[in-house]
Amino acid sequence: MRFRVIQKILGLLLAIFSLTLLPPLVIAVLSGDGTAGAFCFAIAVILSSGLSLWLPVRKSAGELKLRDGFLVVVLFWLVLGIFGAMPFLLADNPHMKLADAVFESISGLTTTGATVIVGIDALPRSILFYRQLLQWLGGMGIIVLAVAVLPMLGVGGMQLYRAETPGPMKDSKLTPRITETAKMLWYIYVSLTGLCALSYYAAGMSLFDAVGHSFSTVAIGGFSTHDASIGYFDSVSVEIVAVIFMFLSGVNFSLHFLAWRHRTFMPYRDDAEFRTYAALLGGVFLVCALGLAVSRSSVALPEALRMSLFHTISIGTTTGFSTGDFQSWPLFLPLLLLFLSFVGGCAGSTGGGMKVVRFLLLYRQGMREIKRLIHPNAIISIRVGGRAVADRVVEAVWGFFATYVAVFVVLLLGLIATGLDQVSAFSAVAACLNNLGPGLGAVSYHYGDISDGAKYLLCLAMLLGRLEIFTLLVLLTPSFWRS
Repeated sequence: MRFRVIQKILGLLLAIFSLTLLPPLVIAVLSGDGTAGAFCFAIAVILSSGLSLWLPVRKSAGELKLRDGFLVVVLFWLVLGIFGAMPFLLADNPHMKLADAVFESISGLTTTGATVIVGIDALPRSILFYRQLLQWLGGMGIIVLAVAVLPMLGVGGMQLYRAETPGPMKDSKLTPRITETAKMLWYIYVSLTGLCALSYYAAGMSLFDAVGHSFSTVAIGGFSTHDASIGYFDSVSVEIVAVIFMFLSGVNFSLHFLAWRHRTFMPYRDDAEFRTYAALLGGVFLVCALGLAVSRSSVALPEALRMSLFHTISIGTTTGFSTGDFQSWPLFLPLLLLFLSFVGGCAGSTGGGMKVVRFLLLYRQGMREIKRLIHPNAIISIRVGGRAVADRVVEAVWGFFATYVAVFVVLLLGLIATGLDQVSAFSAVAACLNNLGPGLGAVSYHYGDISDGAKYLLCLAMLLGRLEIFTLLVLLTPSFWRS
């Protein structure tokens, strides 16, 4: 392990993060909302902490190993989640206790969107903007941004990229050089954010709300500047913009890159994961619309279609925006949407969940086993996009699925042990592990009423979900620390 290089990177990344608090500070000064002192102090502490780590080892050089990359990623998300809580702790509104501040910070950075705050509309504008900014930074991963500059510091970036990016096949890059790949990801990310903000503004949002919601929409985060979320605007136009950009942000960003480079929609049509993603969302939308129209005579068909489309895309992509109380929908519909979040977005997107491609591989592996029962001696390969998938990848997907279920059960039992009822505990773990946000029961609207122990446990769930479990669990194995 190259601990001096790891310390150097961690210090540098903390220093970079401190600079992202400058925009909320500017808003605090201009609006005079009383939070300028909190942001100034937070910037000073985070920047000095980063420099104190970086300066003693600034001349250290060496290529990162894969194990070093895993350690940097986990340490950074953990440390950043703690330091990111400082504005919430120091500001008079909201003046949070430690558990609440850390929960809100980690929820933002992991793009989960679960909140402990009641009375979001009354928060200072600087705090509102800071919450949205946290999600935007976490959406693509601030470490992927840093990958673009690490080669200039004498350390490689591919190890960090592989540890950070979601999905089962992490060796494919958009461009031959990892630095260019990171830059291209951010170009796409920033472009989508800008288009989303302009669309929200054109749909009737104020400039502040448009920018803030574009951050959380493209990041698939779900934080809002209003307690009623997107329902505050009661606008079909705003909902259409949200649906379009939530859907696009749940797509593998490499498809956006290929479509833009070749000026064609063919990459979407030819991608098996995208077709599965669109078909799954479309199928659940129809089920929800039919269920609402049949079981609620007071809901007209157009309204049922509108509500179903928005919440299917929002929950299915793990964004977590809401236009109403979907938790009170009849029949099995709320639970269906919650289970849809387990699938989540596509690999290589900002979405949470297990990723569509993994479920596609699990389905095709299941079909292969059924065929083998009929033809025991047949050699049957699993193909995705016209190409055979290596058995090693299929085994890794099964291992991930089994670990995901095991982690879910352990967290569920731990949460029930803190005093939560089964429905609330199940939905809270699902919402946090899938980086979704809203749950059912006691966590339908916010997480402020659960115990501090439950909040810390859910913080762990959010980190496990954001880092796709193995990135964090690998640090707990003895073999990881052997030289």
